Amino acid sequence: MRKSHPVRRVVLATAATVSAVVLLLSLKPSSDPGGAQAAGAVPQQTAAAQESPQGGAAAAGRSTVTGDAAQTQYGPVQVRLTVSGGKITKAEAVQAPSGGTSSQKTELAVPRLNQSTVTRGSADIDSVSGATYTSTGYKQSLQSAIDKMKAARGSDAGASQGSGDSGSGAAQAKTVTGAAAQTQYGPVQVRITVSGGKITKAEAVQAPSGGTSSQKTQLAVPRLNQSTVTRGSADIDSVSGATYTSTGYKQSLQSALDQAGG
Repeated sequence: MRKSHPVRRVVLATAATVSAVVLLLSLKPSSDPGGAQAAGAVPQQTAAAQESPQGGAAAAGRSTVTGDAAQTQYGPVQVRLTVSGGKITKAEAVQAPSGGTSSQKTELAVPRLNQSTVTRGSADIDSVSGATYTSTGYKQSLQSAIDKMKAARGSDAGASQGSGDSGSGAAQAKTVTGAAAQTQYGPVQVRITVSGGKITKAEAVQAPSGGTSSQKTQLAVPRLNQSTVTRGSADIDSVSGATYTSTGYKQSLQSALDQAGG
């Protein structure tokens, strides 16, 4: 009997050790720090994935475009637009008449014109009373900026469609400048934009200026531009009181049409 006591002690010790190991293994998964870190990694990656696209979209959605300077009797007017999400969010005049009463009229008119541009989102804004020349020049430059904005938007859309459509996108809108026509009071030169076989814009890049010539130009050119877009040809009526300017305009317009193939 005394020889069997050591064996029982060994058996009992072994059983106690096995029980302790089983108990430790059953407790280990709930306290594993590696498992806790893995569970927290997914929300962190998801948050990062949400922030990155939003930041890129904000940077790509805003652009600035500056219209051509419009010459007036009291100096040039030039408008710059900030566009975000396809809408005008800011308008400002980077050039405007200054000196004497011109500065006073500019300070009166430009803030109102800027606000109207943002509110209406187009060049269809009212002139400011007492600042007719500045208002007219502002709207001309504003329209130029809007045209550039639309052209850039169309160019981006064409590029995104791939190289197969790039040729048709480039042919969709074309700008052509006619030869300068010499008149008794100075040269007249017309530039037109053609899209889909139609004239979508007409403007005089040169016109008589100085003295009464500037007044006649301010009177005649906007009407001639509008008539050109409306009729889509050089068969437009002369403006009464601006015969030389009208004649030169039509000559340069016909030159531009010939180059455009229309």
